[in-house]
Amino acid sequence: MESILPLLEQTQKAAASVRNLTGQQRSDLLLNIATQVQANVANIIAANQKDLDVMDDADPKKDRLLLNEQRIQALAQSLRDVAALPDPSGEVLLERTIEQGLSLRKIAVPLGVVGVIYESRPNVTLDVASLCLRSGNACVLKGGKEAHYSNLFLVGLIHRALIEFDIDAAAVMLLPTDRKFVTELLTATRFVDIIIPRGSESLIKFVRENSLVPTIETGAGVCHTYIEKTGDLDKAAAIVVNAKVSRPSVCNSLDTILVDREVAAELLPKLKADFIKWNVEIFADDTSYAIFKEDGYPLLQHAEEEDFGREFLDYKCSVKVVNGLDQALEHIRAHSSRHSEAIISKDEVKIERFLREVDAAAVYANASTRFTDGAVFALGAEIGISTQKLHARGPFALEKLVTEKWIVKGDGQVRW
Repeated sequence: MESILPLLEQTQKAAASVRNLTGQQRSDLLLNIATQVQANVANIIAANQKDLDVMDDADPKKDRLLLNEQRIQALAQSLRDVAALPDPSGEVLLERTIEQGLSLRKIAVPLGVVGVIYESRPNVTLDVASLCLRSGNACVLKGGKEAHYSNLFLVGLIHRALIEFDIDAAAVMLLPTDRKFVTELLTATRFVDIIIPRGSESLIKFVRENSLVPTIETGAGVCHTYIEKTGDLDKAAAIVVNAKVSRPSVCNSLDTILVDREVAAELLPKLKADFIKWNVEIFADDTSYAIFKEDGYPLLQHAEEEDFGREFLDYKCSVKVVNGLDQALEHIRAHSSRHSEAIISKDEVKIERFLREVDAAAVYANASTRFTDGAVFALGAEIGISTQKLHARGPFALEKLVTEKWIVKGDGQVRW
């Protein structure tokens, strides 16, 4: 294939058939896809295994790639959850009559064609398709070669449902995995209305610097947990362990532990047993290194400057001892990707200051950053976590897949 423009044009044309569906029809379509997914668990696992077989076991992205029965059932449930959400398109946002006698209505309408570029997460295929179809959008999916067989099978199920509902299958278009087509997608302003990159920092940076199509950034998460001196240290240890090891390959996992100097010697040894169990490698500043070393922690490295502000996506984290809230806030300001940040404290004044001053999409007090997720926030699913401020911030979900349109009705009025 020399060009993907004919495919993009097909999707643009197919968008009308999705836009013209009623809200109930869109819900029914997603329920049909959910049924198809549940009826094909074994086939999905088989297709996914083809992708898993060619990925190195040591690659931290392998967990993102994996589709087992539990995850597939969760995807089917997510489709049902999205189907049950209110249709955001068609909502009347404002209604008035102006002095010239014109009747004005501002309504929410679908974005049109949503392009998503992502890497080794086949669950994104169903998440994006479900959110786009429910909100009346068509979508173009540029998945990575790592998930080729998984994505191909999942899109085949979606196409089966679209055809059953007499909708052009091009409304959900899976593009070839060849990277040479990325630039063409990013410059296809005639056919694509918005681009959303979901993946590594390098991918997001490339899209931001090369896209002519409006872009919403999602994905990269450099997440901190700050243990303030008044915090419950047993709870703090449990939160830190959860944020690091429950699923380290996702963007809301912990990257850096910040701990007040006054409690560092008491807190850090509390991490030892669980961190050893999960083989967590620690990159420690001088003070924390001495504490871990004295405690006999085996997987220990001296931190370099680049270990702060680093998204590990693995069983690794950095640790820094700070002199109170001011220094913690300054470190986060300098190194955060503005995704998810947390404070563990009993001091309500300091908690409120942290929540107010930290510039991130989600800010936590006494809880794990792992909760930043569209499904967990009762949004059904997400395309990703937006770390920018225009149009959408935080979980990019159904409610943000619309724009505005003015409907103006008159009776012969003219303006000179």
